[in-house]
Amino acid sequence: MIHELLLALSGYPGTIFTWNKRNGLQVSQDLPFLHPSESSVLNRLCKMGTDYVRFTEFIEQHTGHVHQQEHYSSQPSQTGLHGIYLRAFCTGLNSMLQPYRQALLDLEKEFLGDPHLSISHVNYMLEQFQLLFPSVMVVVETIKSQKIHGCQILETVYKHSCGGLPPVRMALEKILAVCHGVMYKQLAAWMLHGLLLDQSEEFFVKQGPSAGGATAAQEEEEEDLGIGGLSGKQLRELQDLRLIEEENMLAPSLQQFSLRVEMLPSYIPVRVAEKILFVGESVQMFENHNQSPSRAGSILKHQEDMFAAELHRLKQQPLFSLVDFENLVDGIRSTVAEHLWTLMVEESDLLGQLKIIKDFYLLGRGELYQVFIDLAQHMLKTPPSAVTEHDVNVAFQQAAHKVLLDDDNLLPLLHLTIDYQGKESKEASGNREGTTPPQETSPREAPPTGWAALGLAYKVQWPLHILFTPAVLEKYNVVFRYLLSVRRVQSELQHCWALQMQRKHLKSNQTDAVKWRLRNHMAFLVDNLQYYLQVDVLESQFLQLLQQINSTRDFESIRLAHDHFLSNLLAQSFILLKPVFHCLNEILDLCHNFCSLVSQNLGPLDERGAAQLDILVKGFSRQSFLLFKILSSLLLRLDYNKYYTQAGGTLGRSSFSL
Repeated sequence: MIHELLLALSGYPGTIFTWNKRNGLQVSQDLPFLHPSESSVLNRLCKMGTDYVRFTEFIEQHTGHVHQQEHYSSQPSQTGLHGIYLRAFCTGLNSMLQPYRQALLDLEKEFLGDPHLSISHVNYMLEQFQLLFPSVMVVVETIKSQKIHGCQILETVYKHSCGGLPPVRMALEKILAVCHGVMYKQLAAWMLHGLLLDQSEEFFVKQGPSAGGATAAQEEEEEDLGIGGLSGKQLRELQDLRLIEEENMLAPSLQQFSLRVEMLPSYIPVRVAEKILFVGESVQMFENHNQSPSRAGSILKHQEDMFAAELHRLKQQPLFSLVDFENLVDGIRSTVAEHLWTLMVEESDLLGQLKIIKDFYLLGRGELYQVFIDLAQHMLKTPPSAVTEHDVNVAFQQAAHKVLLDDDNLLPLLHLTIDYQGKESKEASGNREGTTPPQETSPREAPPTGWAALGLAYKVQWPLHILFTPAVLEKYNVVFRYLLSVRRVQSELQHCWALQMQRKHLKSNQTDAVKWRLRNHMAFLVDNLQYYLQVDVLESQFLQLLQQINSTRDFESIRLAHDHFLSNLLAQSFILLKPVFHCLNEILDLCHNFCSLVSQNLGPLDERGAAQLDILVKGFSRQSFLLFKILSSLLLRLDYNKYYTQAGGTLGRSSFSL
């Protein structure tokens, strides 16, 4: 019977110890020579043998390394479990079973030498496994029932290894070390060669953008009128900097990667994972670019072998050390970040590229856009057509020549875009590389004017494309359209002032006084808004950005500084504050309508014109009052010399009764 027991504990049941799929190994009930106490001991041993059989079933099912026996093997279940981490877990589990197999072999030898040894001796020799197997079986059942996949297996094994039973902890730590071997191989391929070896989506780095939140509709309703207290949606726009879907605008040469956070083990902080992501992205960019060997050499400065040896050393450690792991990741990251800084700042003239962004996207070349507005006004005041884009680019080139901007290397990189109705279908076959389409004014709706559809595209040269991504350029485009609308209204109001000066010697009536006082108040608001945007926001933030770039030799610090720069532009120019932004757009529309009214009626206004003027007066008074109330807690250039305050927060109403 002892030999039958040892065979059963090895996974080979017979007539005395039978196998049942539901209950596992059991002592046969019709054995008269067994005392109840012996049956109890044997059933206890059978429970351990059942766990061993289920372990071997699990290993065989997912690796094929252990030979099952036909009399207890179950049908191949379609559990959906797969992947290299699962195979590594099975390998570690198989190694954990080796002492158990050796103990059975030793017992076989002992019983052959001394046939008088009892069942109690078997129970004594296998006591440690009676404690170990049930705890490990909990891990296996968790993986099976919850379909734990990839790096989540690391988390599951780690959590169960934190118990207070030394045999269980040591066994699970050995299994975890085997699983870590897979992670270190993936890390070496990703961080040293830019290769994402992850066919089964098990790694915590993935290709493609990170998944967005599912509560977008709810976020749309969140509003906060204070600058200091941004709503949840606005804060996410600041942090994530995604006003459009990046994956729809990626150039063919630029692959995007992100973290698969659900796969990240809890003992590896997100900050470390972000560094791993950055290193792999940078190395991958260099490996894929055909000019990188000649232009920049190895991004790791030919230290790949040293870093590979360090990763192998960590892999050989029995226990995972976060301190050693993070120190190595920091070392690789520092090497990559410094090399990128040198490449971008010194070799690719990052500061010069930022100056170009400021001059063209942020209207730093004001004289250029003043001439362009004059040239393009007639072609953009109507809904755009298929030829509008060509015409505005001709006007842009003419404006550049008029202000003596004849840079043959720069102008071909810039291209004005018009998002007219029907253009999307024509460009479905492929977008212009390095360009970004303008933000849609409304889904499937033609823009009312060419100005609303205007955008600026810029061909970003390698390797600056990792800083000026399509999504980042679209943010700049949002700011560009906003600044251009302010500048255009300011120009129209100045033109109205010129008309006023031409007629100042003529006799005027009360309506004329109302009209020119309204123009004065509109010009006051728009001029100070323009000054605030260009001086207090753009110039101030740009100087801070340059200072931060010049004070570091780390590319990640540059990227963070640039992200903060763009975030501050969007926030301080009120683009992310919907009530303020909407109010300002309403004011700009009123100003534009006023200028159109004045331009179309050079002489005294008739009754219809006076009625339109009255509507404009009341609308401007209401919107300026609302704007002042919203921003009353802020010290703004708009309240220059306390003019707003002294007027009671209302412009356009006093002495305007017709």
